[in-house]
Amino acid sequence: MAAELIRILSDLHFGERVSRVRRLAQLNPLLDGVTHLVLNGDTLDTRPGPDPAHTATCREAVAGFFRRRVATTTFITGNHDADFSPHHYLELGAGMVFVIHGDVLFDDIVPWSRDAPLAGRRIAEELAGLPEALRGNLDQRMAVFRRVALSIPQRHQSEARGVAYTLRYLADTVWPPHRIWRILDAWREMPRRAAEVARRHRPGVRFVLTGHVHRPGIWRAPGDIMVINTGSYSPPLGTYAVDLSAGRLTVRRVDQRSGEFHPGPVVAEFPLATPW
Repeated sequence: MAAELIRILSDLHFGERVSRVRRLAQLNPLLDGVTHLVLNGDTLDTRPGPDPAHTATCREAVAGFFRRRVATTTFITGNHDADFSPHHYLELGAGMVFVIHGDVLFDDIVPWSRDAPLAGRRIAEELAGLPEALRGNLDQRMAVFRRVALSIPQRHQSEARGVAYTLRYLADTVWPPHRIWRILDAWREMPRRAAEVARRHRPGVRFVLTGHVHRPGIWRAPGDIMVINTGSYSPPLGTYAVDLSAGRLTVRRVDQRSGEFHPGPVVAEFPLATPW
């Protein structure tokens, strides 16, 4: 019997013009030998948009492709695909690995986005409407974030025209220029916030795997928690895959060759059974 191989990916953004994943078949080399695939949010965009037929086609394609290709696939929701799965996080490795998309780390979901003020207001209103004892509950908080995320329409994700897409994308993310500082601040804050969520809600976790901020990296956070971000399939910063197999956690770079995505060199490796 082949050894179990769990592989975690995130932020495919399939169906969005900016994504490097134009066809799901490009992912086939990443799926060879995988027994359990975990897609950690923003696999596609299911929010209300200008082209409902495109959204429906992407939903059907994603659900069918991975069902046929991998024995077990777990979809974890992100802020772009809030209604695509009932799973908002996942625990693996006998509770040592906590997988969560990462938007819940920020009170306005995407601090650098033009929609951040609206998202922040709606989240604050919904949390205020909960009984005080439930406001700190992770499941309740995730439910609020998913409802708010789903209520905010797509801005530019399914735009078919290249020039129009580029202009709208830049307007949403880097204009005015102070938004760049918000991105940098989110990158700086993400590891600390991820570790804090783990300590508060999942004591004993040693690894927190996130996506969302599109910056691949590995950080040792306070409390000896290792925070790993798997990046994005949207340029420019690149992508990691995280593997769990034979009692080890392995972080690999994902390389694109001849239009396909392949497991690349090992970036880091950690034992799951004993402290590093």
